Amino acid sequence: MPQIHFVPDEQSVDVRGETTVLRAAIAAGLPHAHACGGNARCSTCRVLVVEGLEHCSDRNARETAIADRLQCGPEIRLACQTKVSGDVAVRRLVLDPEDIELTDLRKRTGPRQVGEEQAVAVLFADIRGFTAFAETHMAYDVIHILRRLFRDMSEVVRAHGGIVTTFMGDGFMALFGIDHRHGAAEHAVRAGLGILAVADEAESWLEELVGRALEINVGIHYGEAVVGSIRDTPTHDVVTAIGDTVNLASRIEAANKVTGTRLLVSETALTELGDQAEVGGSFRVPLPGKAGHYVLTEVTSWRGPAAGDVAPAPPLRRPRARRARWRFFGRR
Repeated sequence: MPQIHFVPDEQSVDVRGETTVLRAAIAAGLPHAHACGGNARCSTCRVLVVEGLEHCSDRNARETAIADRLQCGPEIRLACQTKVSGDVAVRRLVLDPEDIELTDLRKRTGPRQVGEEQAVAVLFADIRGFTAFAETHMAYDVIHILRRLFRDMSEVVRAHGGIVTTFMGDGFMALFGIDHRHGAAEHAVRAGLGILAVADEAESWLEELVGRALEINVGIHYGEAVVGSIRDTPTHDVVTAIGDTVNLASRIEAANKVTGTRLLVSETALTELGDQAEVGGSFRVPLPGKAGHYVLTEVTSWRGPAAGDVAPAPPLRRPRARRARWRFFGRR
């Protein structure tokens, strides 16, 4: 029976049949990194074949694509794709104690500790004109206002099954569909409407406190992203997501300032909603850093039934009139 000897663990593992190097390592309890779940969509499981390269299976198409991209020599292999027919020795490329602690799944609790690609709805919310506002008001007043607004908006996100993952000064990002994937786009849109309702309700106390209201814009996109956890303390993980879906959602939010809207969704998000959302205009716009034009649709209210124990989304007041720079397709 072939054996795989792992360095620096100095542990030998028997392998049978079609077992990959990665599966053998996991079965032996070794903390072998595999951020994409062993699907040849990353390079974190790669190993250096120290001995027995001739006993390793040939690279398949997926491994070849990654090896070509990273310009790996023949001795660097993806553990998730490599099988052995004889004795081999491999060196894991996760070597130091910090990396081992980070990738040892036996010591972690909760879902997707190292990353998982899945369909999610990504929501970006941002306060328009905040820089000018912050420059003309005392810093402690600005922080107080942000804390109150973001507290109320975060509660709306949580009520609709979402997770606020990142605060970015005058805005934040939230994910929907992490644990309950059905209806992710619906929950995101209804949360977006709730966020704008919070902004509307805040007008009175903002006028009294600082003499002006603040305008909130929301952008939502639905698509595939890599969702994972980043450990910020020894006992706490922060969920995050990366990928083009996240970048596009951010640009959709920013497009509100040129379309004169408050809540825009992408075509894929709109498709997920069916006919449950009341929509306004559709706009064909270019987005920074993206080729071509994108069709974005304004959502004004929710008319469908609630999905789950979440608060209803109220209709929105119309935003102040602004000049739209892009082609307007009309109302539905």
